[in-house]
Amino acid sequence: MDRMIYLSMSGAKATMQRQETLANNLANVSTVGFRAELQAFRAVPVRGDGASTRVYALETTTGYDAAQGTLQNTGRPLDVAMQGNAWLAVQGMDGTEAYTRNGALTVSADGTLMTHNGLVALGDGGPIQAPPNAQLSIAPDGTVGAKVGNGPITPLGRLKMVTPEEPLQRGADALFRTAQGDPLPADPNARLQDGALEGSNVSAVETMVSMIAAARQFEAQMKMMQTAERDEQAAAKLLSANGG
Repeated sequence: MDRMIYLSMSGAKATMQRQETLANNLANVSTVGFRAELQAFRAVPVRGDGASTRVYALETTTGYDAAQGTLQNTGRPLDVAMQGNAWLAVQGMDGTEAYTRNGALTVSADGTLMTHNGLVALGDGGPIQAPPNAQLSIAPDGTVGAKVGNGPITPLGRLKMVTPEEPLQRGADALFRTAQGDPLPADPNARLQDGALEGSNVSAVETMVSMIAAARQFEAQMKMMQTAERDEQAAAKLLSANGG
């Protein structure tokens, strides 16, 4: 069978994977702090005699879009938006330190400062505990203060913020970690904006346009597969006629 059908098949498969990536980005267009996943096609030459001019197409992820999302003022004291390339340290469900741009914080029933989706927000010295009935505030440097009644504001600790020098890697739990999984040191110069959240950096319009382009690419690959099949049938008929 002509190798063209395999090349078209690999191209169609890679295009479907691109559609899945784009669909996931579009589904998270409203997710706080979401970083769009990037994707690219990679050409892999076909090995073998007479196939040096043909390549397979493979879909690969090149990481995430590091551009900052739009800041949304909420006025909520425990909403924080990371500035620049700063990331907020949290404890993942597996117990390891991970990083997120989602700064929607809350306080659990036992007074632990957590993210809105139930992850412990880490401070420079570990989890931050708030006293009962305290009004919390967060300074731009991440210092968490508590005020009980008419008393003064008492610092409870400082949110751990890091600024990675190398791009982080997205995990299956949607959190980010270093390539080796090692925790990063706290960055004393990292800053946040309180009373605000960072929106997703996914552009719905651009993603929709990319999805339409991917659909057209998939259709073109399917037509090539049909052409290869017709060529194969025509060749079989010719060989059969010559043999008769």
